[in-house]
Amino acid sequence: MDILLIGGTGIISTAVTELLLRRGDNVYLLNRGKRENPFAGKARQIVADKTDRAGMKKALEGLKFDAVANFIAFNADDVAKDVETFAGMTKQYLLISSASAYQKPPTHYIVTESTPLHNPYWGYSRNKIAMEDAAVTAYREKGFPVTIVRPSYTYGEFGVPGVFGLSFQHFERIKKGKPLIVHGDGQSLWQMTFNEEFARGFAGLIGNARALGEAFHITSDEVLTWDQIFQAMGRAIGIEPKLVHIPAEFLGRAEPSMYDGLKGDMSYSIMLDNSKIKNVVPDFRASTTFYEGMRRCLAWWAKHPDAHLATAPNSEKVDRVLALWEKALALAEPQKSL
Repeated sequence: MDILLIGGTGIISTAVTELLLRRGDNVYLLNRGKRENPFAGKARQIVADKTDRAGMKKALEGLKFDAVANFIAFNADDVAKDVETFAGMTKQYLLISSASAYQKPPTHYIVTESTPLHNPYWGYSRNKIAMEDAAVTAYREKGFPVTIVRPSYTYGEFGVPGVFGLSFQHFERIKKGKPLIVHGDGQSLWQMTFNEEFARGFAGLIGNARALGEAFHITSDEVLTWDQIFQAMGRAIGIEPKLVHIPAEFLGRAEPSMYDGLKGDMSYSIMLDNSKIKNVVPDFRASTTFYEGMRRCLAWWAKHPDAHLATAPNSEKVDRVLALWEKALALAEPQKSL
């Protein structure tokens, strides 16, 4: 198949690109060409800026695709422009949304694709919901062949997940005996998904007639507490991590950039039910445990030691928040009588 990926070099899209190339598809990557292309000679790169639609149309002139997947759409306007650009050019349009769009707070811990989309806390999620609405309207009113895909927290060998985002700072801190921050009491439930597992489910939706007009989330079935997530990192290294539990509200005050994502996503215990993707893509199974994923990430990090350079700002942020928390605890201690 001829498949265009808008993006194609991120944590999720890299794994998708690799899988599609292995199975023999003709893959086109449309991006600004700002990053080194890891698929040079394998995938055709189309250099264009998605904000410059005239230039984008010119770069795509004369091409037709079996599928177009947009990994870097973030609002309804992005989708409206894609509908205009790709109408009549593709048999399927796969839109990457987010599982954070699901109802918060949840009324039930089991989440399916029919769970309402509602997130009053996080603007990112509200934009994704508006984006989905635009895509569904285009499907209903114009027959635009959309498939919506909602990843949750997805990681890969070159990005380790944590409260402060993807980086190798967690491994560094565990090795140095420095504490890791865990939001809340560490007992809320979560599903971490290895990017290669996501790619298998995603690839199964491409060219799949049963996927048209439908929405799917694709995650692991392994449900862990956040404490267990960080403990698995420690087991992969062979060192017990030091965990410091800090309320999400305090984290939001200490580091405002964190609050929306914590309140609007990671603070809740949910279980994403993958029955729908398994029904439509029968071969899909997420068999890589989080511990196995951490072992693979650790092996990648050992081969790319310079990867730690990008984690320093995150680690400094963690130290700053920890210092504020220690001060707060000291203030909360009862005063000793003279």
